[in-house]
Amino acid sequence: MFRQHFGLKFNPFDKDIPVDKLFESKDTDELESRLQYMLKNRGIFLLVGEPGSGKSTALRKLVTSLGQTLYRTFYLSLTTLTVKEFYQHLASIFGEIPANRKAEVFRQIQNSISSMYNDQRITPVIVIDEVHMASTAILDDMRLLCNFQMDSANPFVLILSGQPQIKNKLALNTCYPLRQRIQLNYTMKGLTVEEIEQYCNTRMKLAGCPHESVFAPSAAGLIHSSSGGFLRTVNKIAVASLMYCMQKNLLSVDKEVVYQANSEVEF
Repeated sequence: MFRQHFGLKFNPFDKDIPVDKLFESKDTDELESRLQYMLKNRGIFLLVGEPGSGKSTALRKLVTSLGQTLYRTFYLSLTTLTVKEFYQHLASIFGEIPANRKAEVFRQIQNSISSMYNDQRITPVIVIDEVHMASTAILDDMRLLCNFQMDSANPFVLILSGQPQIKNKLALNTCYPLRQRIQLNYTMKGLTVEEIEQYCNTRMKLAGCPHESVFAPSAAGLIHSSSGGFLRTVNKIAVASLMYCMQKNLLSVDKEVVYQANSEVEF
């Protein structure tokens, strides 16, 4: 395998890299600053990105960095739930036994949030992933979660994360109340050409590669044009390129290598 060919201890482009070793780009720095603002001010944050743009990785880093004495994270990945199922699922991750009636489940959730924030001095951080799959009924109802003290208090952070389709749903009139409550939003932009070269070579070094600058600038340019700078596809192309190098007994990745590797990558 290419690991032996390049003298690597592990696959440098595997998704299970420890959070303290994650590559910091302009994109992730911009997102980090907004997330830190939300942690201090609380409320609703919308994170938008194409599949594989790094949304989940960024949120994993955030969750790992939060101190358990000040914050408690609750994660929910949306599928095709009804409004009632959504509330019941949310109540269950708060440790409640969901009531049968929607109104009672809603009170359970709000009571859990209030108790955590006011009594325990802990800010709940609720991450709802794949929010683009939510029905307009759920999105319309979700605004009620923020109705604490007649909308005068924000005792928790709600992070909505999803693909660009969510913008179309939020543009609907029925979702206007929720859209008005979103304090900040950010759309993942991906790595720049320069960052891709640095990212690939940094990952190689992290995996123990003894060779300097395996990925050439010309390779980074083609990887960027083929991937849009989004990490999942960048990783796939990088792995395919290393495998091609192994087959051809090469120790550097240039534009020609990436061109040949691209034919093996499905988009």
